[in-house]
Amino acid sequence: MTKIKSLAAAAVLAAALSASFTVCAADTYVVGTGATYRPFEFETPSKELVGFDVDLMKEIAKAGGFEVKFINTPWDGIFATLNNGDRDIIMSGITITDKRKQAADFSQPYFLAHQLILTNSNLKITSIKDLDGKLIAVVNASAGDIAATTAFGKTSKNIRRFDNTPLALEELANGGVDAMIGDVGVLQWYVKQNPDKQFNQCRDPGFQEQYFGIAVRKGNEKVLKAINEGLSKAVDSGAYAKVYDKWFGAEAPKLPWQK
Repeated sequence: MTKIKSLAAAAVLAAALSASFTVCAADTYVVGTGATYRPFEFETPSKELVGFDVDLMKEIAKAGGFEVKFINTPWDGIFATLNNGDRDIIMSGITITDKRKQAADFSQPYFLAHQLILTNSNLKITSIKDLDGKLIAVVNASAGDIAATTAFGKTSKNIRRFDNTPLALEELANGGVDAMIGDVGVLQWYVKQNPDKQFNQCRDPGFQEQYFGIAVRKGNEKVLKAINEGLSKAVDSGAYAKVYDKWFGAEAPKLPWQK
């Protein structure tokens, strides 16, 4: 009888422990990222997702006490994946804008950026207005698209819109367009990786500093809080600085919310 009671007690204890582990299990959030945006997110030949955003999100998750699962998600539908519940988070070099704030809630800024113009070696400019009459490549609905549209109008026949950054850069490299407008981190990475192409770089005086943010579905305060807390801890611990140095070989600039 004693043995039976002992076995029963052990079973109860095991069940209690199992229940406690279930309760304490970390939440897993699905992260959508468009893997055509070196060095922020891209695929290796073995289809592994890597990049600055991927490494940073892993550090944020570790510091924030949650797990993440990355899914390669085309840019043109990435915001829709939040609204339909397919993704909990999207992190894909997303510039925070007032218009995008209407579609999603954003974390604290995590990357300082601005737009940059690349031109072929035979074309030197000092402002975006110098591209009047030239063919310009942009990624559809990107901050570069907004800059070109503001300067020349949405229906300008000189603006060529592409689904992703590699396609736009390929068009520039092949001479199909005269210039490309895009985020400085991506374009300068491309220039560094392709020194033989001898592109010219120009920052229009009107291009203001911008910030990338991590987006969640409107009203999803639980996930947003976990991200912000994880990001803050990653910055304070030095993990953010290590990831920044790994991908950009430079000291991380101070973010606007840092003390």
